[in-house]
Formats: sequence, structure tokens, C-alpha cells
Amino acid sequence: MARIFAAKGRPRFNPLIAHVADIAAAGALAGLDERAIRLAQAFWPGPLTLVTPVRDTAAVCDLARAGLDTVAVRVPAHPVAQALLRGFGHAIVAPSANRSGRPSPTTFSDAMAETGVSAAAALDGGPCAVGLESTVVALLDGPPRLLRPGAVTREEIEALIGPLAEAQADARRSPGRLTRHYAPAAPVRLDAVTPRPGEAFLAFGAAPAGPAVFNLSERGDLTEAAARLFSLLRAADDLRPSAIAVAPIPSEGLGEAINDRLRRAAGHVG
Repeated sequence: MARIFAAKGRPRFNPLIAHVADIAAAGALAGLDERAIRLAQAFWPGPLTLVTPVRDTAAVCDLARAGLDTVAVRVPAHPVAQALLRGFGHAIVAPSANRSGRPSPTTFSDAMAETGVSAAAALDGGPCAVGLESTVVALLDGPPRLLRPGAVTREEIEALIGPLAEAQADARRSPGRLTRHYAPAAPVRLDAVTPRPGEAFLAFGAAPAGPAVFNLSERGDLTEAAARLFSLLRAADDLRPSAIAVAPIPSEGLGEAINDRLRRAAGHVG
């Protein structure tokens, strides 16, 4: 565990997500109530992380949980992840392969460039299909809380378990909550209509052509934009622009998660 934190330069108060092969394995280490079971049956395997009271502190150690009495658990869908988990037979903590605070890698080459020097082995499962980190929901005392928006949308979750409260004091139980996170080297300017001289531009929908213009989705598709967000942030940053300007992104559905990542990249989240 300590080597993971060191490789990423990750603060030790930032918990890791424990990945397991199926709902039964999740229930052995996490306290899954009726709400959790309902969400797990609907969205696992898939990009949803549940934060619940920990049941087995030996299965996910204190350092991985950042000293908390809760555990973040997920069942991934990728066949390589599933094969690894079933072959190992225990939980595997698996943060994004970026250096802490940097944009998450969504390709094997970007992952190797970020933290590959620290890895004893590397598995190439191909480019990420979703492109955003998992949605994180806390199911503790009181109402369910959305700790991190992601590919499973607020609307999909609320349809099953009712309204989601905001993070409040439970925010520390989730990764991806730092004020400046997912950030390129260049400053990020949000809700830009056009780029200023020297800026790279992340467009959404119709956009002017240019060597420093990258389009998240020419047809204005949020799923495509989510899948391309981090790779295009990296590509824009590689140009060493004075800043990266980003066009407005609608806030509904996946747009909530995209805008969360962009606000943190710009350092606009308190």
C-alpha cells in the first residue's frame, strides 16, 4: 500500500478503492444494506463505487482506507480486471495510474508515462471505454450522498434509491475530492466561447479549426466527451499553451461528472 501512495505522490488521507470480482466478494468486506444491494444489482460490474461501513479490516488495510471506518468498493466490468481479480481471489486496490493531481490516463501509453517507472508489471487492456472515474456514493447513516459524480449518473441512481444528498462531511471518504485535481500543467479556463491568443481550446460541438483546437465531441455527445476528456486535456497540455480554454458543457447527465473534473482541473472546487 505504501508503495502505491509513493508512486502516485498521493496524500495518505485520500482513500483507495477496493476492487472485487462480484457482489458476494464485496459483501464479505463491506456492509451492504438494501440500498447498496439494489445499486449493485443494477450497476455492477461497472463504474459505480459504494462507500459503506467496513466489515473486514484485514481484507482492506487501514492505510488503504486512510484510517477510516468505511471502505470504498467496486466491481469492475473490464475482462482483464475481472480475470486478475478472479485469479488473485482477494480485493485489489486500484487508483488511476496518474501522479496525484494530474489528469487520469485513459491509454496504456499515458499510464506508463505517468507511473510506469514504479510498476513491477503492466497490463494493457486497451483505451478506457468510459474515460471518467467511477461514480462514488456513500451509503451510511442518513440519506445516500453523492461523493463524486461519474459515468453512472445522478438520475440513474436516484431512480433506484431516491434523492442524493451532497457530500458534506462524508467527502473525505472518497478519492477525487481535492480542490485542484485532474489538472494539466497549463491553467484551465472554463466556459470559454473562443480561445485567446496562446491558448489551446477544448471545444464541444461546432468549433473553429486550428492546430490548438481539440473537440470533445463535434456532435455534442456527452458520452463521447467523457471518453475523450482526459486524453484531450493531455494533448492540449503537450502544446505548452499559455492556458487551456474549455467550452461550456451542459450540466445534465454525464455533464455533471465532466464539469466536476473540469472545475477541479481549474482549481475551482472548495
